[in-house]
Amino acid sequence: MPEAAPSTSLTPRSRAGLLAELEGERFDLVIIGGGITGAGVARDAARRGLRVALVEKDDYAAGTSSRSSKLIHGGLRYLAMGDIGLVRETARERKAVHEMAPHLAEPCWMVVPARSRASLMKVRAGIGTYEKLGAVEDADRHLSWDRDALGEMEPCMRQDEFPWACAYREYMTDDARLVLAVLRDAAAAGAQVANRLPVVDVVWEGERIDGVVAECGVSGDQVEIRADAVVNATGPWVERLARLEEETAVDRLHPSKGVHVVVHASRLPVQNLVIMETSDKRSIFVLPRGDTVAIGTTDTSYHGDQLLWPEIERTDVEYLLHPLKRYFDVDPLGFDDVVAAWSGVRPLVAQGNKEAAEISRKEEVWLGAGRMITIAGGKLTGFRTMAMKVLDFVAEQLGRSLGSSPGPDPIPGGDLASSLDAHAASVAAAVGVEQPLVDRLVRLYGDETGQVLSLGPEPLAPGGRVIAGEVDWAVQVDGALTLEDLIYRRTRAAWYTPAERQDLLAPAASLMADLRGWDESRTTAEIEAVRTRFASELQFQDNA
Repeated sequence: MPEAAPSTSLTPRSRAGLLAELEGERFDLVIIGGGITGAGVARDAARRGLRVALVEKDDYAAGTSSRSSKLIHGGLRYLAMGDIGLVRETARERKAVHEMAPHLAEPCWMVVPARSRASLMKVRAGIGTYEKLGAVEDADRHLSWDRDALGEMEPCMRQDEFPWACAYREYMTDDARLVLAVLRDAAAAGAQVANRLPVVDVVWEGERIDGVVAECGVSGDQVEIRADAVVNATGPWVERLARLEEETAVDRLHPSKGVHVVVHASRLPVQNLVIMETSDKRSIFVLPRGDTVAIGTTDTSYHGDQLLWPEIERTDVEYLLHPLKRYFDVDPLGFDDVVAAWSGVRPLVAQGNKEAAEISRKEEVWLGAGRMITIAGGKLTGFRTMAMKVLDFVAEQLGRSLGSSPGPDPIPGGDLASSLDAHAASVAAAVGVEQPLVDRLVRLYGDETGQVLSLGPEPLAPGGRVIAGEVDWAVQVDGALTLEDLIYRRTRAAWYTPAERQDLLAPAASLMADLRGWDESRTTAEIEAVRTRFASELQFQDNA
C-alpha cells in the first residue's frame, strides 16, 4: 500500500501510543461522539488551531449518522411547517457540502408528482420559495414535466394518477463516508481521534468538568483525558452522558425512529429521487442508488432501549411499501422483496406535546451544571453551521477569540476536477477495469479511487463490485476495527450491494485477519456477527 500520511489517516500507528498521547496532553477541547456533529466540531476546532481530542464509544458514524436518508437537502417539508430559518440555513449549506465533497454530494433530480396542473402550480410556488431561500443558481432551477417528459424520465410512474411532476435539485450523499472524510480532515489539522473508546466518567476540578475518563474497547485500559472544554455530541445518547454531569439533568429529547427498506432496482426501476405522500399525509422518499432502491423514512416516537440498532417492525415496512402501488406501475412489492433495511434514532429536541413528525429539526446547544457543552437536534446537511454554534460556546469557555470558521475547502476525496462520471471513466480507462465497478468506488472515495484500486482491483465475490483494495484502505486509512465496520460503514456493502453481501464476508474477513492479526476463532466470530446483523435487519419477514 502507498503509505498514507498519518495526519490523513484514522488508524493510529499504535493503539497504545494513541491512548498515551490522549492521556499525556492537555487539550483545549475534548469531543464525545464520532457522528457527523462531533466530526464537524472537531474539524472546525482543529482548523481554528485548537488542540482537539475526539472519542467515540463504538465506531465512527455507527449510530444515527449512518442511518439517514442519504440526502444533503434543505428539507422542503419544513418550509410548510413554517421553519423558514432552518430551511434557509440548510438549503444554502447544500452548496457548501458539494464544494467540500462533490463525490458525497451529487446533484440529482427530486421529483414531486402532481395529479393536476393546479396542484403542479402549487408545488412550483413552494419550490420556487425554497430555491430563493437556498440561493439556487438559474442552471439548477426546477423543471416541470408533462406526460411526455415523464414517459422519458420516469417511465414506470403511473401517469393516469400523476400526469405532471415538478423536478428540483437535491443532493445524494453517503452519510457514513462523509463522517469519515470530515474526521480525516480534522485529523489532518491535528485532531486526535479514537473509536471504540467510550466515556465512562467525567473529571471534576472544583465545580467544573475538566475532562473525561474513557475505557478502551480494544485493550480495556482506562485513560483520563483533560481539557478546558468538553462537548457532548452523542446524538441519542446525550441525556445518558448528561447524567454523568448531573444525575437530575432534565430530559430534553424526543427520540424518533426512522426506518428505510431496500429493494432491487429491477423491482422498482425509478431513475430519479421521488417524493411520495403516505396515508397520514407525510412525505417519504424513493432513492435509487446503483442496483438498489431505498424507500424511507418513517418518523415515529421511539421509547425503546436499542438506540444503536432500533427494531424494524412489520408495521414500519408496511407503511413504506403501501404508497408504491399508487405511484408506480409495477408488480406489488411485499415483505419478501425487501433485501436489506436500516433504522436509526434521531435525537430531536422535544417541543411540548408535539409528535415526532411535527418537531423541528433545529439544533439546540446548552451548558450543563459542570459547564459541559451539549448539542442535540439538527440535520446532516447543517453540520458545518452546527459546529460554528458549538464553537461560540467553546470560545466563551476558553475566554478567547477563535477566529473565523473554516470555509468549505475540499475534504479527503473531494478534490475532483471533473464530474463524477467523467472521473470514473478516466480512472476505469487508466486502470483497465469495468466502469460500473469504478462508478461505485468514485461515489465512495472520490479522487482517492485510484489509490484504493491500486491496493487490489479484484472483486471479493465473483462478479461483485466490492474490491479487495477497499479492505486494506478501510483498515489502514479509515480506522476500521471490525468486519461490521468494513461491511456497514466503509464499503457500504450491507445496504448498497445486498446481492453479494453474504458472499464477500469470508474473503473480506480473511484479508482483515491478515491486517489485524486475527486468529481463526476471531475471524469466524467476526463473520458470524455480521451474518447475525444481516438476519436481524430482516427479522420482520419472519414475524407474520
